[in-house]
Amino acid sequence: MSESSPPSLQNVTVEEYLKLEERSSTRHEFVSGCVFAMAGATDAHNIICGNLFSAVHAHLRGTVCMAYVNDMKLHIKAASSFYYPDIMVTCEPFKAKSVFKVSPVLIVEVLSPSTKQIDRREKLVAYRKLDLLREYVIVHQNRMLIEIHRKQSDGQWQVNELRATDKLTLESLPGGVFCIPVADIYDRIELPRLVEESEDEYECELAT
Repeated sequence: MSESSPPSLQNVTVEEYLKLEERSSTRHEFVSGCVFAMAGATDAHNIICGNLFSAVHAHLRGTVCMAYVNDMKLHIKAASSFYYPDIMVTCEPFKAKSVFKVSPVLIVEVLSPSTKQIDRREKLVAYRKLDLLREYVIVHQNRMLIEIHRKQSDGQWQVNELRATDKLTLESLPGGVFCIPVADIYDRIELPRLVEESEDEYECELAT
């Protein structure tokens, strides 16, 4: 999600939301009738996304799966929501005019202070409603820390944390196991001194 909290709209239907997105120059996310405008991301956020996306995209060459970054919507019908994951991998058939996907196997979100609670609570709950999702990766922006939520064969979710000297291993992608050093994901990022991230709650406010 965005780096700030722009105004939102309430009581919007799915049809109205999709029409809004067609003509809007600003991306919006949709949660149970609330529509939230998204602001631009930071330099660090874009670099981290680019580093990981390029590696995943290269890994998927020759397979039927595709990686999307930032601009493809994800529709979670069970959660009545549309999100824009930072990175999403899906093996759905290619449709040239498709504006959203419904069955990702991998989702990655890069945290920011203003979206920490959304990505780790609201989106975590919503993403776990996706039947085919196998891994949800949360990448911290202000420190070398990655959380990987992996769905087990019994349907339960296991959570692991990775630090600077670890490697991120993904089992959800075709073409064999994907592995990348955590340090490579943060390549060209000058990490600031560790700061306390915001604990602000996510609110749905009517735009004025």
